[in-house]
Amino acid sequence: MRTERSIASSNNRPLRVLVVAPSLDILGGQAVQASRLLARLKEEATLDVSFLPINPRLPGVFRKLQAIKYVRTVVTTLLYIATLLARVRAYDVIHVFSASYLSFVLSPTPAILIAKLYGKKVMLNYRSGEALDHLTRWRRTALPVIKLADKVVVPSGYLIEVFGQFGIRAEAIANTVDLTRFRFRNRAPLQPVILSNRNLESLYNVECILRAFAVIQNRVSEARLIVAGDGSKRKRLESLSAELRLSNIEFIGQVPPEKMPELYDQADIFINASNIDNMPVSHIEAFAAGLAVVTTDAGGIPYIVADDRNGLVVCCGDHEALARSVVRLLEDAQLAERLVKTAREDCNKYTWAAVREEWVTAYAELAGRAGLSAEQAAANA
Repeated sequence: MRTERSIASSNNRPLRVLVVAPSLDILGGQAVQASRLLARLKEEATLDVSFLPINPRLPGVFRKLQAIKYVRTVVTTLLYIATLLARVRAYDVIHVFSASYLSFVLSPTPAILIAKLYGKKVMLNYRSGEALDHLTRWRRTALPVIKLADKVVVPSGYLIEVFGQFGIRAEAIANTVDLTRFRFRNRAPLQPVILSNRNLESLYNVECILRAFAVIQNRVSEARLIVAGDGSKRKRLESLSAELRLSNIEFIGQVPPEKMPELYDQADIFINASNIDNMPVSHIEAFAAGLAVVTTDAGGIPYIVADDRNGLVVCCGDHEALARSVVRLLEDAQLAERLVKTAREDCNKYTWAAVREEWVTAYAELAGRAGLSAEQAAANA
């Protein structure tokens, strides 16, 4: 087993980093951010980066087992743990993406424990907006595991505050957006085409959006709502749409990441009603595409969207306020233009160029190479 001293002294080779995260087979924010981060990190001469999916595919005919509920969880978890045992020993730093609750038990926990078994440095990249509830309810199991990590990295100041309540020091490195993928166009005046693109689950409260849209249509009859995403609440939401007698509403289902720029380009206003959130990339993508943003103040959203500065922010669960904000944007072109302009300028904080050095330095600090990393980073810039 290699010691920390031997790792620190091996400055003549790239630092070996293993990123443990969901693959794009699980379409969601973690998978998308992991994919983007991997692509960028592989460009760094100071790093040798590999990927280990928490959801590995079984080989050949055994893959059919992953289509069976419950059996899928068992066989995938066993394969995942076996892969960790086989691969972790070859790396200096294990970068573990993390959600909350049962997902935390099944994915980050084995990775952290096996990494420490091999004496490796661990970066826990916790990304769930449900952190406060998770750490409160699962205090006796989650906190001891988290404290085994050598560094805790989160996407927002909101989670720094949450972890601080439990005596855990975290540092923030923001999510990123490739601005070149989005066409920023002038939408003056705004057209009443509204986009919701969160998953159809309780925490995102798309029901509140439908109720807001009913109010909006009473004021703006030609208003249109595009509901992207899928989830366990889809049938309930479609039924509610019928109950509310909504027109010009379309449920388009899950949209793959590569198609998202086209979707944003179809709309003028982005709407979000989540009750629980962290640092949703959807808001930043809306900024990048030039949509006016109306959102609730859940979790870390106020760290991204400031009311009357780069968007309009209302309290969670208030569909009337959501509706008023959308109508306000449609009636006040100058306000909409000002918010959109500021939001687009703010996107510069979420580019790879803005966070690149933070990631490189974070890895280097873990492996005791901070000084060398700074010199190499400067040479590569």
